[in-house]
Order: sequence, then structure tokens, then C-alpha cells
Amino acid sequence: MTKWKAVITGFILAVIVQSFFSRYEFIGLLIVGFITGYIAHSGIFGGLWNAAVAGAFGTIVCAALFIISATLGGSMLGLFGGLTGFTVSGITSLTAIISELLYYAIVMGITGAVGGAIASRDRD
Repeated sequence: MTKWKAVITGFILAVIVQSFFSRYEFIGLLIVGFITGYIAHSGIFGGLWNAAVAGAFGTIVCAALFIISATLGGSMLGLFGGLTGFTVSGITSLTAIISELLYYAIVMGITGAVGGAIASRDRD
């Protein structure tokens, strides 16, 4: 079952890690996944699921922010240059976005399972 409080918290933290601490992205995602799984208090599988969902949402929002910046940051033609550049790069970067989606979900899901296991052990 998805615990939306944990997912939204993890999603916000994942976007912050990607936006401001991209140099330390892997370590940041490990920490965010653990926090998300711990907040969920749903055991191993619940922590894994909630952290993976938060990571997927974080990837989708970061990709949307990239689309907006690529569209509005056009070349000489202003908005039309941005749309052309996004169309060309968007088609080729679709596989990159899907791989980032899987990367976030797997990394955050693994540490979310650890956080969920610790949280369920603390509750007993």
C-alpha cells in the first residue's frame, strides 16, 4: 500500500538532491530512499515500494523541469528555437529519461527496503 506522506516527502527530497546536489546524487538518493522507507513504516516491501514510487515521481518532475528549461531557453529564434531544440533532443533523450527513472527507482527502492525493515523492527 502506498503511504502518500512518505512518497511526497521522498519525492521532494529527490528533486532537491537532483537539482542542488547532483554531484552527490548517488549518496543523496541512498539517504532519501532510506528516509522514505523509514517514514512509511510498512516493512521491507512497503519501504521498497514507497521509495521506488517517490524516485519515479522525482525523475518525472526533473524531466519536466528539463523540458521547460529547454523549451523556454531557445536560441536566436526565442521560443521557436527552444521548441526545435527540444524536439530534436527530446526524441534522442527518451531512453536517457527511462534509464534515469529505473535508476532512481532501484537505488531508492533498495535503501527504502532497509529503512522499512528498521522501522518495522522498531515498532515491534
